[in-house]
Amino acid sequence: MKKKAVFNWSGGKDSALALYKVLSNNEYELISLLTTVSQDTQQSSMHLIPTAVLEAQAASIGFPLYKVMLPAKEPQGYEEEMRKVVSHFKEYGVTHFIFGDIFLHDVKRYKENQLAPYGIEVVEPLWNKTSKEIIEEFLCSEIRTKIVVTQADKLDKSFVGKDIDRELIARLPSNVDPCGEEGEYHTLVYDGPIFKNPVKFHLKEPKELIYNVKMDTGEMQTFKYWHTPIIPQ
Repeated sequence: MKKKAVFNWSGGKDSALALYKVLSNNEYELISLLTTVSQDTQQSSMHLIPTAVLEAQAASIGFPLYKVMLPAKEPQGYEEEMRKVVSHFKEYGVTHFIFGDIFLHDVKRYKENQLAPYGIEVVEPLWNKTSKEIIEEFLCSEIRTKIVVTQADKLDKSFVGKDIDRELIARLPSNVDPCGEEGEYHTLVYDGPIFKNPVKFHLKEPKELIYNVKMDTGEMQTFKYWHTPIIPQ
């Protein structure tokens, strides 16, 4: 009997590659895709993908999309919302949550600590491989993706809106992880073997986003990004 699982879907390339591998090995019965969305912006948390595009991705992949709506002004509410999510899927016999992380050990440990008390096992199909190995797997998978967000001090706006291919990877500065695993860039997947049909959208001119964040030390730190608004079609 297959293990019942929920796939945590970001809408980006690592998530898509992890899903591609899961669907290929046929070990899990996927109940749903799961993503977190800001109530204020109606976009996914890091990739800034509108809910309409996330839903179009899920429809083309062929799974329902369960959206966790998070209030931006109450980040502490994340854990409570996820508790409700886990309780919901436990009723369907779900025993595994699948993610697309590569090597961020603190992130994986946090997820395991949060889910273990509920008897949910964390699955990481891409785990412990190098970024070079993962990006090579991604390029060979024929999944199509565009860069939609960059960390401004690492990648200028000329990278925004570009497809990930071998030429672009070769152009990345030496201080940028090939997979953007340190947050240097985020992507939107729109076509490839996991999709029945290409996801339709268009991109607007990139704009700069500036966030002032209060750190644990109490000091304020400024983060700048380039982002292209994504318009569903």
